[in-house]
Amino acid sequence: MGRDAGAGGAADLSGRCCAVGDRTREHEQKQGQEQEQEQEQKQGQEPGVTEMPMGTERVAARMLELSAGRVPYVHATVVRAQVPSSAHAGDEAIVMPDGSIDGFVGGVCAENSVRTAALGALNGGGPVLLRVLPEGGAGFPESPGARVVVNPCLSGGALEIFLDPKLPPPLIEIVGRTPVADGVAALAEVLGYETARSLPGGLSDHVDAVIVAGHGRDEPASLRAALDAEVPYIALVASRRRGRAVLDDLCLSPEDRARISTPAGLDIGARTGPEVALSILAEVIESVRRGTRRAPRLPDAGAEAGTGAGGLRAAGSPRTVVDPVCGMAVVVMDDTPRLTVDGDDFWFCGDLCRERYARKGAG
Repeated sequence: MGRDAGAGGAADLSGRCCAVGDRTREHEQKQGQEQEQEQEQKQGQEPGVTEMPMGTERVAARMLELSAGRVPYVHATVVRAQVPSSAHAGDEAIVMPDGSIDGFVGGVCAENSVRTAALGALNGGGPVLLRVLPEGGAGFPESPGARVVVNPCLSGGALEIFLDPKLPPPLIEIVGRTPVADGVAALAEVLGYETARSLPGGLSDHVDAVIVAGHGRDEPASLRAALDAEVPYIALVASRRRGRAVLDDLCLSPEDRARISTPAGLDIGARTGPEVALSILAEVIESVRRGTRRAPRLPDAGAEAGTGAGGLRAAGSPRTVVDPVCGMAVVVMDDTPRLTVDGDDFWFCGDLCRERYARKGAG
C-alpha cells in the first residue's frame, strides 16, 4: 500500500507541475495578446480586428487585376506563425509600390517589417522569405536562406512571410508590318515579352523598347515619340547610310542621337527577317537585364527614385527612415506616426514609440 501511495503522490505532484506549467504558458500568451491588442487600439482598431482583411479569392482577383494593368506589386503570404501572433499561416496581403498594404499579414509592428522588405524585393531584390522575430523571443525553427528581422516592438510570436514580387513583363512597341517587325513580335512571345503597335498615333505607357522597322514608313514621328517618352531602348531598322540620313533630318542633339541604335541589333551576320529580329531582341534583353526598367509613376512621396540591379526603377517610392526609439526601419506613409521636435520631423513604427520619445523629450 505504501508503494501505491508513493506512486499516487508522485502522479499527483507531476499533475500539479503540468497544471502550473500550462497556467504559466497561458499567462504569457494572454500577456502577449494584450500587448498586441493595445498596439492595435493605439492605431484606431478594435482588438483582434483588421481593416478589410482580404480572403484568398479576393487576393487572387486583385492580383489578376493588377497584372492586367501592368502594375507591379508584392504578394505576401504567411507560411508560419508562432502563438500568440495575430496572423496565421495562409494569411495574405498585397504590397503596392507606394507602400500601401491590402490584406493582413500581422499587426502594425509586423506590418512595418513586411512593408520595408517588400519594397526591397520589388526594387530588384527578388523573392524573399522574411522571418520577423520578437526581441528575446522563444526559439523558432531555422529556415536557411531566410532574411531575419528582429523586431523589438513585436509583442506577438515569430512570423515567416514569403514575399513574391510580381513585375509586368517587358513591353516592346513595334512600328511596321515588315518581316523584321513580324519576327520581333513572334520571338517576343517566345521570351514572354508583351508587344504593342500603337505608333505613330500614340505610345503605350511604360514601354521598355521601341523598334522602328517600317522601312521608311512612320519613322521620324515614331522616333521622336520614343525619345520624348525617354524609352530606354530605341532601334531603327535601316542600313548605316539610310539610318544616318534619317537621324540627320531629325536634327537631334548628340545625346539623343546616341540613344538610337541603327543599324539595329547585334552584328551577328543576320540576313533574314527573323535573324535580324533575333539580333535586335538580343539588344533589348541586354537593356532590360542590365539597364534600368521604369516602374509606373506613383504619387510623389518625397523620395528620390531607387533602383535595384536589373529591377524596376520605382519612381516616387516612399522613403525609409529609422525609428529613434526602437531602431526599426520605417517606410514613411501618410499615416505613419510622426513627431516634430524643434523643427525636426521624426517618424515611428507605432504610437507607443512616439509616446515614449515624447515623454523622453518632455523629461
